[in-house]
Amino acid sequence: MSRAAYLARMERERLARLEQQGRARRLAREVAEGVAETVALSAARGAEFDAPEPARGERQRPYRRLAGLDWLARKGRLSAAQKAAGERYGECYRRARGEIAIGSTLDIKPGGAAETPLTAIIARAEANARARDALALFRARLSRQPTLVAACDMICGEELTPREAVQGGDRETYRLEAVLEVALDILASERI
Repeated sequence: MSRAAYLARMERERLARLEQQGRARRLAREVAEGVAETVALSAARGAEFDAPEPARGERQRPYRRLAGLDWLARKGRLSAAQKAAGERYGECYRRARGEIAIGSTLDIKPGGAAETPLTAIIARAEANARARDALALFRARLSRQPTLVAACDMICGEELTPREAVQGGDRETYRLEAVLEVALDILASERI
């Protein structure tokens, strides 16, 4: 290969690398703009995010959506006991709502590697039943007051921030926070 052909090939490879780097930078910028837009729209709807600033030379860390209880606790609006009571309520709520239908016994193939064993299905059903019972006890503790139960369902169970839950102004947001604090005080006062 002649020197001129070698230099031409090296130049083509250099230009191809530069083009590839330019495409990668452009794609990264477009992805970052899309993420920023999505976060901004969600934030406008009331979601809260935790996006730690990267140290110098570090890559941007991913955004982490804050659950309502985490956000309220971070703002100092909930005590540790209230947050723990809300987490217990939320865990029962999600387990009770996330029931997986129990299949027919004809669908279960014991010993099949890809199939769910019957004992696992029964254990899941029993755990769901225990969660429903615990949720009923939590709601009975709240005297089945619709506003207290709804506040716990939205903030603890659905993990919405107060602003997301009410989709209203500040007045309704603060009202929901106050109702939630009362409900969590009741639930924290006696552990179920």
